Amino acid sequence: MDKQIWNVLIADDEPIIREGIRNVIDWSALQMNVIAEAEDGEEAIELSLMHSVDILLIDINMPIANGLMVIKQVKAKLPDCQIIIITGYDEFKYAQEAVRLNVFDYLLKPIDPDHLMGLLNKIKMELVEVNKKRALLDRTSEQFTKNLPTLQHNFFREWIGGKLTNEEIKEQLAFYYLNTSIPKQLVVISCLEFLENKSILSEKEKGEIQESLKYHILLFLKHKEIGYFHDESGLIALIIWQTITNEVALQLEEYIRKELKMSIAIYINNNEVDYKQLFSLYKNCKEMIQKEMNISPIVRRAKSIIDHQYADSSLSLEKVAITLQVSPVYLSRLMKQELKVSFVQLLTTKRMKQAIYLLQSTDYPIITISQLVGYETQHYFSTAFKKIMGVSPNKYRRNIMEETNNIK
Repeated sequence: MDKQIWNVLIADDEPIIREGIRNVIDWSALQMNVIAEAEDGEEAIELSLMHSVDILLIDINMPIANGLMVIKQVKAKLPDCQIIIITGYDEFKYAQEAVRLNVFDYLLKPIDPDHLMGLLNKIKMELVEVNKKRALLDRTSEQFTKNLPTLQHNFFREWIGGKLTNEEIKEQLAFYYLNTSIPKQLVVISCLEFLENKSILSEKEKGEIQESLKYHILLFLKHKEIGYFHDESGLIALIIWQTITNEVALQLEEYIRKELKMSIAIYINNNEVDYKQLFSLYKNCKEMIQKEMNISPIVRRAKSIIDHQYADSSLSLEKVAITLQVSPVYLSRLMKQELKVSFVQLLTTKRMKQAIYLLQSTDYPIITISQLVGYETQHYFSTAFKKIMGVSPNKYRRNIMEETNNIK
């Protein structure tokens, strides 16, 4: 490997001083090279920055820009530059101020060659040490960057596992270059083929499926800020700082089905939650998914379609049956048998839950909410809502507001 050569700039307004310094030292023996000379302060600044000098020897009393000004500007741009100031006895106060500016040392005129040589040797050792530290830092940084995905994954595991305090979560979010604000959503994804066959899959096959899912999910959601985590059971959790809609979730399901020939189920929590609440939300999702495993694939897909397309006022048993390529009668009987509720009851429950959320968390007009949850008219929505909740949507909202005001 080539030896490091350090660039030196000599700055003095007296040519004889510059020449003396240049000639009195065996620069090559020190692995140093006098890259340039400057005769005033302005030129010293310009040449120092142009050549990114490692060592600057400068007279404290320079024309145009004095030595102190040069030192300040050079140190601001080249903090590792080692500076030796040259001064006379009558300038010693300036030299003391220069030392406060973090110069390496000073030389008194007339210059003692042995003293200068000693200082340059010390500087060389200092620069060698700086280079070693920088190389170590670069290697450490490179290793950190290489391991960052694994480190982030382990952090998400601890976070969702409920093992961290809010303060620890915020600190680690910042440390791992992640968004420190409260996430907008928790999305849990289950791969049905993985969950149904994990007992017969080898560890290698499990790893390949998880990596393939991760790649395609993150590729599909590449413009979103996401924290990705999968656990041993095969469930995938996405901590999301920019919301994804039900429509996007459905598109993701179709994308995975097309690209990987796998079926996934997506569970979205649309409420912004505190850092610590992710643990309980994830736990609830896991329990719900375990129950889902007792449901046939056709009914699971029907439920998924309802979860993501409930806002479509034309959604019907017949439409879902066509999508699933089964008869409406068969689908209706299967849903009733496995879920103990009809298709219409399941769809209405989903719509009402979302309507309640919107009534509580937004000031949208009732007509807007009715459209957002899949009803063609406000009257039809209000009738359905009152039948289930016992009060009209307007009355329900007023009750919520009154309760909130009473608490305050």
